[in-house]
Amino acid sequence: MTNDTAEHIVSYRKLTAVWLTLLVLTVATVLITRVDLGAGKVWAALAIACLKSGLVIAFFMHMKYEARLFRIILFVALVTLATFIGFTFFDVLYR
Repeated sequence: MTNDTAEHIVSYRKLTAVWLTLLVLTVATVLITRVDLGAGKVWAALAIACLKSGLVIAFFMHMKYEARLFRIILFVALVTLATFIGFTFFDVLYR
């Protein structure tokens, strides 16, 4: 039995850079709560959360190095989740 999967070794420098970026984005999320943006505050926080989750999925979960089919399946699943969350927000918004 052969193992056809190749290892993907990510350097500590790259992982540290991603980690520091995540910390900066976390600080940005906290700072957004102090600015009066109205409903834009929620959208800004969600946008930052999407960036952070994308970084975690791409680098720490090694999705960046997976086959194209896996990335497409993940994208479809995330779009489906975002659609359901969006419909929930609209339901709560118009009550």
